[in-house]
Amino acid sequence: MNFHYPNGRRYIPKQSKGLPTKADKQLSYSNRGMTLEDDLNETNLFYLEQKLAVIHKKPTPVQIVQVDYPKRSAAVIREAYFKQASTTDYNGVYKGKYIDFEAKETRHKTSFPLKNFHEHQIHHMETVLLHGGICFIIIRFSATEEVYLLPANHLIAFWNRMNSGGRKSITKQEIAECSHPIKLGFRPRIDYIKVIDYLYNLTGEKGIQLQ
Repeated sequence: MNFHYPNGRRYIPKQSKGLPTKADKQLSYSNRGMTLEDDLNETNLFYLEQKLAVIHKKPTPVQIVQVDYPKRSAAVIREAYFKQASTTDYNGVYKGKYIDFEAKETRHKTSFPLKNFHEHQIHHMETVLLHGGICFIIIRFSATEEVYLLPANHLIAFWNRMNSGGRKSITKQEIAECSHPIKLGFRPRIDYIKVIDYLYNLTGEKGIQLQ
């Protein structure tokens, strides 16, 4: 099946990791082989069930242009186009605040490449912040299972640095200094709402404003 971006460029999906290696098997059982997206979807379901927040993964609008019907009871999509460029992965509402964030995973151990983002995503985050929304990214370093919440204003600053001729990545040290770590748990798996409460002062207690 062929997918294409709005500009006509063909979409090439990420390659499967294949069978687990010996190193993979040595990872903590608590990971259960789940991706960052899996963990966040599970976390958001927990928030919804507990009536804590309503946050969902944004659907990707697709225009189907070619379909085959090999069987009467089945249809196979052969070609499709993404209708528009994506913004961020998740959005919703928590304690009356609009929440909007992107989730990224990297195998790099000492830095996070900025090529993981697109110009229109950065502009989207700037607009969310302009209108008073809470916007951030959640980064997971897959090699060490470390997860960080990085407020969007810091990401935008690193993006502008790159556009001014600076480095094309964020160092691990910079992420540690500008982000808040999230410890992996059971339910919820990635409890980022606790971090939002702390960083954006939504508990009524003294917090740290990073917007």
